[in-house]
Amino acid sequence: MTYFNDVLLGVIEGVTEFLPISSTGHLLLVEQWLGARSDTYNIVIQAGAILAVTLIYWRRIMDLLMNWRQAEQRDYLIKLSIAFLITAVLGLIVKKLGFELPTTIAPVAWALVIGGIWMIAAEHFAAQQVDRVTITLRVAIAVGLAQVVAGVFPGTSRSAATIFVAMVLGTSNRAAATEFAFLVGIPTMYAASGYELLSQFRHGAGGEDWAALGVAFVTSTLTAFVVVKWLLSYIRSHRFTAFAIYRIGLGGLLLALLTAGAIG
Repeated sequence: MTYFNDVLLGVIEGVTEFLPISSTGHLLLVEQWLGARSDTYNIVIQAGAILAVTLIYWRRIMDLLMNWRQAEQRDYLIKLSIAFLITAVLGLIVKKLGFELPTTIAPVAWALVIGGIWMIAAEHFAAQQVDRVTITLRVAIAVGLAQVVAGVFPGTSRSAATIFVAMVLGTSNRAAATEFAFLVGIPTMYAASGYELLSQFRHGAGGEDWAALGVAFVTSTLTAFVVVKWLLSYIRSHRFTAFAIYRIGLGGLLLALLTAGAIG
């Protein structure tokens, strides 16, 4: 691939990783024209997006860690830890059992459509509730489980699964649900990326073009930083409906292209 392709893939990863529209679906579509990438490549550019969100939430993370003796901060940290541990333990079990759908276009397309419908329904349900920013134990457990589900079903979107399960189960405030979902996602995605990257190196990932990976990584980091900053501002006064409609449209387009034999 040329460096232009690396920049393109980095931008796509940075834009789609934390928006509730599925990075997997978009990258699979692009791979139809640019060719498949190695697992190591996927992991590295995803790490760029994770780094961006870590930088955005750096003050919040440090506040939680430095002030953990305060009851409110300690409670939030405990719930973050519960969600992470549920994901880590169940995710590892699922990984060892090999229970995962293939990352082909058909299941991803269906996940996009079904997820979009779920988002619209969840927004409607959350709107009927009193605006709540509290993260309950039930929400923490559900977010942990949602991350496992998103890992098993490519195209679900980890951010969509976690944000909307939180909204439906009590944290109806979009900003609060999004913050918790993203904060849980930081250690989860670092752990998953580290595990996968170590596995790749054990099987000989040393032949990678590290210059190309570096370009994609930096592009992904910068793009994700801008996009997540924008998203956090956007959701303060807007619903996620536009993203749901986009998902349904993209999923429908992919299914139509599959039916026509234009993509495989």
